[in-house]
Amino acid sequence: MVKYFYCSGLLKSTWDQVCTAFWQRYPNPYSHHVLTEDIIFREVTPNNCLISRRLLTKTSRSPRWMERYLPKHMASSAYIIEDSIVDPQKRTMTTLTWNISHARLMSVEERCHYEVDPENGSWTEIKREAWISSNVFGLSRAIQEFGLARFKTSVTKTMKGFEYVLAKMQGETPSRSLAETATERARETALAAKEKAKDLASHAQKKQFV
Repeated sequence: MVKYFYCSGLLKSTWDQVCTAFWQRYPNPYSHHVLTEDIIFREVTPNNCLISRRLLTKTSRSPRWMERYLPKHMASSAYIIEDSIVDPQKRTMTTLTWNISHARLMSVEERCHYEVDPENGSWTEIKREAWISSNVFGLSRAIQEFGLARFKTSVTKTMKGFEYVLAKMQGETPSRSLAETATERARETALAAKEKAKDLASHAQKKQFV
C-alpha cells in the first residue's frame, strides 16, 4: 500500500523569478537539513529544454524506534536524487525527487510542477504530489504515516524557504519572526522529549520481563 499526497500552492513571483530562485534555494534559514548539492548531469535538448540531475545530501534524523533498523552511520543522513526539466517555451518546470538511502525501509517520491498561475500571470502555481511506501513487514503502515507527517512539515518549510530566497532576490529584507523561531524550536523540543519518553518506556517494559 502506498500513501499518496497532493497539494497546490502559489508563489507571488513570476515564473522566471521562481525558476531562477529554484537553483539558489540553498542555503536559507528553513533548509539547515540540506548539507550538500551537486550537479551530476545537465544538458540542453534540441528543443531548448534544460534537463538536470542533482545529488542532495540531507540530515534525516529518524525516530528511535526506526533507528534500530538502520546502520549507525546511515541513521542521521540521506542521499536524494532530483531530476528536473525546464521548458522555457511552455513556461513550465517539472521536478522528480526520490531517496536512494533507506529506500527499502521507506521510499518517498515527489513530483512538482511549476507553471504560470492561470488567474494571475505574475504569480507561479506549484502542484505537488508525493508517494510514500514501505515494505517492512508489520511496520509499513506506521512508517508510511511517519513519512507522510514529516513530508507535510517539509512542504511548509520548502515554501517558506522559497519565499525567503525570492524576497532576497528582489531586494527585500527577508527575516524569520521571533514567533516562528520560538514555535519551531518548541516543536523540535517536544518531538525530542516524546521520542525520549518512548525510549524510556520501552526500556522500562524490557526490565519488567527480565
